[in-house]
Amino acid sequence: MSRRALGHAPGRINLIGEHTDYNDGLVLPVALRLGVTVEAESREDRTVHLRTDAEISPREASYELGTERTDQTWVDRARGVTAILAREGDRIGGFDAEITSNLPLGAGLGSSAAFAIALLRSVSDLFDLSLDEGACVRVAHGAETDFAGARAGLLDQLASVYGRPSEALLIDMRDQAMRTIPLPPTVELAVIDSGTRHEHATGGYNRRREECEDACRHLGVASLRELDDRPLDTILARLPAPLDRRVRHVVTENARVREAVAALGTKDDARLGALLSASHRSLRDDYEVSTPELDRLVELAAAAGALGARLVGGGFGGSIIALAQSGGAKDLAARVLAGYGGGHLVAVVP
Repeated sequence: MSRRALGHAPGRINLIGEHTDYNDGLVLPVALRLGVTVEAESREDRTVHLRTDAEISPREASYELGTERTDQTWVDRARGVTAILAREGDRIGGFDAEITSNLPLGAGLGSSAAFAIALLRSVSDLFDLSLDEGACVRVAHGAETDFAGARAGLLDQLASVYGRPSEALLIDMRDQAMRTIPLPPTVELAVIDSGTRHEHATGGYNRRREECEDACRHLGVASLRELDDRPLDTILARLPAPLDRRVRHVVTENARVREAVAALGTKDDARLGALLSASHRSLRDDYEVSTPELDRLVELAAAAGALGARLVGGGFGGSIIALAQSGGAKDLAARVLAGYGGGHLVAVVP
């Protein structure tokens, strides 16, 4: 007799702390109320059949357990999950999976991690694997990096598993220590999708990580986190371009995360907004992961009265977040989108 199991996981925004996670830095994500749901049903054979309602190609795919090979599509995350589970000795059989999502794909909102976590939760229940949250984070991250080839940090998986919609989650990626930070009731965030898409594994994301690793070798440190308390100008003088700009972003972004936590604690909404805008400028000029579309949305948000705005996620397309006074995010987004001539409002947070 076949069995059924259901798994769900949310997407995320990152309030601030972009491209710091794989540098042992600080991040401040917030889980969304949008996410991915996987309903799995066991089969009698070794086939995995996936079907999704998302506007993505392919809409359906099948493969045999034990024959997982990458094809550079979203299915690689599923193949990575089942391959890693088998490698670690978890016994699973074939299954059919219906995947539904109200989270935009490729919008910088953690959709890949949400899918992998939702799949793991459903498969764990289906085959009595008893995977805990830490195991889900680890396997989902392995599917993203080792199998799909996107050399991302753990931010998305940790946020999807441990994040909550009404709170920011301060994560120190050096030791994965976490602390919840309540979001003030005086502000809300508009999450606005530009309509342009990224692909971490084939875009510039991996190159940025390689540049950070090159900088570490130049400086003789294990990670850029070691530079937080050193004189920044002295450090940058030792680096060739563009490594100096990459390091400046990471070090100053860690500082902005600390300042954002302080601003949240004192309910200094203006300061928080200024930090978001400074983060965008750093991502645009020093880390060079923005696009004309994202820059345009940020400019329109500022003109519409946002307290601050920045790209969210890895960049190279995707979404922005804009900080507004409580009750004003939808109106702000409407004015931004009218000027932009495309895109859409994904969510208001919290």
